[in-house]
Amino acid sequence: MRELDQKKTIELLNSIMEFELAGVVRYTHYSLMVTGPNRIPIVEFFKLQATESLTHAQQVGEILTGLEGHPSLRIAPMEETHQHTVRDILEESLSHERKALDLYKKLLDTVEDASVYLEEFARTMIGTEELHNIEIKKMLRDFSGSTV
Repeated sequence: MRELDQKKTIELLNSIMEFELAGVVRYTHYSLMVTGPNRIPIVEFFKLQATESLTHAQQVGEILTGLEGHPSLRIAPMEETHQHTVRDILEESLSHERKALDLYKKLLDTVEDASVYLEEFARTMIGTEELHNIEIKKMLRDFSGSTV
C-alpha cells in the first residue's frame, strides 16, 4: 500500500462536498420549477435527489473531519439558465451528475492503494452516480426518441 496524500484527499473531499451542497440547491430549485401533467413524479424525483445530495455532503464531511480536514462553507458555482422545461432541467441534471461522477473518479484515483475504506467509499459513490446518469438518460429518451 502507498501512503495517502492527505492534503490532496482533503482538498478533493471539500470540492465534492461543495458540489453535493450545490446539488441540494439545484435539485430543490428544479423541484419547484416543474410544471405540466407529469409534475408530481418528477417533483418527487428531484426532491429525492436533493435529499440524497445532502446525505452525500454529510458523508463526505464526516470523512473530511475524520482526516482532520475543515469542511468548506461554500457551495460549488451554479448557473441559472432560466430554462425550465422538463427536458432542459433533465439535461442540466445529467450534466451535473456527469461532473459528480468525474469528481468521485478523481477521488478514487487519489486514494487507490492508499486507503481501503476511502477506495470503497469512492467506488460506491461512483456506482451511485453512474446509476443517476442512467436514470436521467432514460427519462430523457421520451423527449428525443433515441438514446442520449
